Amino acid sequence: MKQSISILGSTGSIGRQTLDVAEQLGIKVLAISADKNIQLLENQVRKFRPALAAVYDETAARDFKLRVRDLSVKVATGSNGLIEAAGIEGAETVVTAVVGTVGLLPTLAAIRLGRRIALANKETLVCAGELVMNAARKYGAEIIPVDSEHSALYQCLQGEYLANVQNIILTASGGPFLGKNRSELSNVTAEMALKHPNWNMGKKITIDSATLMNKGLEIIEAVHLFGIPPSNIKVVVHPESIIHSMVEYCDNSVIAQLSEPDMRLPIQYALTYPKRISSPVQKLDFIKRSSLTFLQPDLTSFPCLKLAMDTVKISGTACAVLNGANEAAVDLFLQHKLSFYGIHQAVLSALMSVPNVLRPSLGDILTADEVSKEFVYANVKLR
Repeated sequence: MKQSISILGSTGSIGRQTLDVAEQLGIKVLAISADKNIQLLENQVRKFRPALAAVYDETAARDFKLRVRDLSVKVATGSNGLIEAAGIEGAETVVTAVVGTVGLLPTLAAIRLGRRIALANKETLVCAGELVMNAARKYGAEIIPVDSEHSALYQCLQGEYLANVQNIILTASGGPFLGKNRSELSNVTAEMALKHPNWNMGKKITIDSATLMNKGLEIIEAVHLFGIPPSNIKVVVHPESIIHSMVEYCDNSVIAQLSEPDMRLPIQYALTYPKRISSPVQKLDFIKRSSLTFLQPDLTSFPCLKLAMDTVKISGTACAVLNGANEAAVDLFLQHKLSFYGIHQAVLSALMSVPNVLRPSLGDILTADEVSKEFVYANVKLR
């Protein structure tokens, strides 16, 4: 394919797989970025020879510049470096695969240039969905989701009228603790939570999958991406992760997207849309996959999902607070400083304590994110 892309977060799980897809399709990589993993970033620079490499961490950036001083690559740093990578000349598509609200400003910068956004950064829409979608419409930028669930919905909606949609159905694997009750989950560790049965993902999103907060964040994303009211978004637990999501229409027909769980497929779809191209993803064998299971989510054992479902109904900065508090709480859990159910309690406390700003500006959203994180780090009851 004669296409050029920029990848924000090239050393993460989605970023690495995007580079695999780009190599398979012959797509030119113009810019890449990392936070601190400069060894892997150096390897990627030497292999793909981008014009620009952005390192978010200033200290790591100084070391990285020394490592690649024999190359012609430009090194940019901090938030401005991500924005420069997002806006690099010649990139038709910007893959936003960084974790956290650091992805918001560079995504908006790319939108203002009318670029296609292959969106894998949940926080962009969770925190500032209305603002981002309005900007995309204003500047004529395409936003194509890379999350497997939202990619599935995007595909199921092709050629259809939104007015005919009755419900959209997000599928959830159930994570590593499917079927466990509150008593069994009270003392689970981060190591246990990181063992996802179907997907190989980054630590933060894997913990979110274990608490089912990830599915709650996906509900918020879907509201903004597709213009569907929260009341028309359902969650079904589907442990096999073969049906990635479904759309139920007004005539009660349901259209679903199925494939083996492999993130290279939604990544490739976002890069090649509206075309479909042969991919290295394993074909779906219906005989081997003869049994598909569907369950109701357990909102008692996994209260983070219910918390997100309630928060999306609140306008203003509430979703930004939810997201920021969850980021901080997951970080503490990964450090063994917070219990599994401490994550839910920390997020709930932040939502009750951080003021909600109605009709927020971008500055209000970024402040809500920062204040909610500070609240969790300063006020939650640690182990």
